[in-house]
Amino acid sequence: MVDTLSRLTRTVRAVRLPRPVLTGLGCGVLAGAAMIVTGWLSRLAGGVPVLHGAVFLLACLTVAVMVRPADLICAPVAVPIAFGLGAVAAEGFDDLVTTLALGAPWLFGGTLLAGVIVLARGAGRALRRRRAAARR
Repeated sequence: MVDTLSRLTRTVRAVRLPRPVLTGLGCGVLAGAAMIVTGWLSRLAGGVPVLHGAVFLLACLTVAVMVRPADLICAPVAVPIAFGLGAVAAEGFDDLVTTLALGAPWLFGGTLLAGVIVLARGAGRALRRRRAAARR
């Protein structure tokens, strides 16, 4: 059991995530484009809110992980705007208030997900900076 855990730990440490490359503007463009396309697909499928919400969570996760450290605050700000763009693409301006009200759990959940990831990344960055300063 211990051997399996140590192998698993080594494997997880060996996996490297791609370097964050999205700027603050890139966060908004990526999330907005994904949500607009999903909104159109949802409209074509007859209004599937679960599709819209699931892709929104995926977009929140992607944006929060891929944003540059200097632009961390942009991820939780860009994703609710992208959700609104997708809601307009899915339902139009006529039912926008209803769509936003019914999609509120997805909206809050995705924004919270992006916020937690950004906070964890920022805390890790600050911790690395403090450790480097302590070594000097």
